[in-house]
Amino acid sequence: EQELYDRTTAYMRTFYNRAGILSPSAARLALSVFQRRLASSTYAMMRSFERRVERLDEVIDRVREGRLTPKELQSGQQRLFDPFEDSTADEEAASDGREGHERDEDRLVQLIRTTSLVELEEERREVVSLLELLRVPYTGCSPRGIMLCRGKDLSKKLLKYHRIPVPAFAVFPLGRKVKRPKGLAFPLIVKSLSEDASLGISQASVVETDEKLVERVAFIHERVRTPAIAEQFIPGREIYVGVLGNERRQVLPIWELEFSNPASRAHFIATEQAKHNPDFQDRRGVIHGPAKDLPAAMVTRIRRMVSTIAETLELDGYARVDFRLSEEGTAYFIEANPNPEIAASQEFAHAANHDGLDYPALLNRILALGLRRAGVEVDET
Repeated sequence: EQELYDRTTAYMRTFYNRAGILSPSAARLALSVFQRRLASSTYAMMRSFERRVERLDEVIDRVREGRLTPKELQSGQQRLFDPFEDSTADEEAASDGREGHERDEDRLVQLIRTTSLVELEEERREVVSLLELLRVPYTGCSPRGIMLCRGKDLSKKLLKYHRIPVPAFAVFPLGRKVKRPKGLAFPLIVKSLSEDASLGISQASVVETDEKLVERVAFIHERVRTPAIAEQFIPGREIYVGVLGNERRQVLPIWELEFSNPASRAHFIATEQAKHNPDFQDRRGVIHGPAKDLPAAMVTRIRRMVSTIAETLELDGYARVDFRLSEEGTAYFIEANPNPEIAASQEFAHAANHDGLDYPALLNRILALGLRRAGVEVDET
């Protein structure tokens, strides 16, 4: 339990007062609430962390969907902190009672102290890792796999070492002057370094001049609030490959995103609109299905690459690997997505069904993988 106590203390100090928003006395109060929960029982601590993940998921979804802006997040955060500024650790200790303790814990679980989607997701990964320490079963990828995939530069560097083809790229941190490396040739596609779900990606993301590069990097910095990555744009096909499993992984059939009615001179890329706007999807004929006309040798090569990628990036549970297939037939790794969308309408579920795993069976498999990772024996029959 000492490791759990130390990790919980470090989590509280890091994530609840990173920006110094709490007063010293309120910070002590916040820390004491979680330490008391841990002293009460590991079950009580587990429930607090589970509720925290639920709260973070709620806020992350609202930010991603545009229902909560960074400015609104900041103002809402301050209102949540105000009650703590009126209390001190001494006052809290003096009002020692079950009802007061539960009220304080509830306020802490609800409290959000960041204006950044990246920091929200970082905290979520840390809370999940604490739940993992408590041996709480969970579905999806482990925190380590998520961390290795979150930075698109890190995953590309690791895979390049293993001779996986990756596009040339450069990273542009927040607050730094944008200067393209000499060896990085146009056209380039500019994206968030850490965000997924095509956040911030549109036709304007593909740039062919230094002026447009500066403009698009500024857009990512200001709108998405993350560092930007500019990588070699690979004309060709957009393909996805799902992976399912822990130590032994099942590579799903190769899937492709297609546009049956593209706009004139449009790049065939998975923009925010193409992924999330039903009207746009209908208008441009956005469809996904099994990749057609791939030579058998190419299919074998891509599937082997996916196995190497999953092993290197420690992808377990379920994940999806995205490629651009060049006109010359080279599959370039673009990114890995731990915990991709698994709704029945999404490509992951369709690919699993194409491989003989219908939707109920897919969900059962995902649940069983999470339970087995926690040491629970499961019979899927």
